[in-house]
Amino acid sequence: MRTGEWRQKKTKSLVSLALLVGIGTVLHTVIPGFVFGMKPDMMLTMMFIGIILFREKKYVLLLGVLTGIISGLTTSFPGGFFPNIIDKCITSFVFYGLLLASGKLAKKLPALIVFTAVGTLISGIIFLGSAFFIAGLPGPFAILFGTVVLPATALNAVAMFILFPIVSTVAKRTNAAHSMQA
Repeated sequence: MRTGEWRQKKTKSLVSLALLVGIGTVLHTVIPGFVFGMKPDMMLTMMFIGIILFREKKYVLLLGVLTGIISGLTTSFPGGFFPNIIDKCITSFVFYGLLLASGKLAKKLPALIVFTAVGTLISGIIFLGSAFFIAGLPGPFAILFGTVVLPATALNAVAMFILFPIVSTVAKRTNAAHSMQA
């Protein structure tokens, strides 16, 4: 690949990732905190879609850090800035590991929905655990897990079911995603 083509592909990838993060930011901002300031994290779904479409470690790291910072800045959870960064950085690589370990299964929508649910559960546990140690929890872990993490898991799975086919079709038509080329 020539230098110009490589730069164009890299720019297209970064713009596509920025759009996904931007959409995630809007969704994360407009959803209100409802149980002790916690809210479902739609930013995760967009991060997961970005990882699915751009399966490179550098993009996984970029998405994890960026979505963590933005989620931290827009959180309604008391003391939730650093737990969001910790959670997204770890969860992004766990999700990436699930994709790599699953091989060709990682291109099937049902598997991606399951991975989204698992990733959301992991994210919720990491977030609540790190928040417990950094800032304390505003309520019992079990209550927060049951009233926010579990519903968020279902919501993110449904969002993946709806959004991924749309985003992947657009990515294929615009030749934007790396993993969709195969």
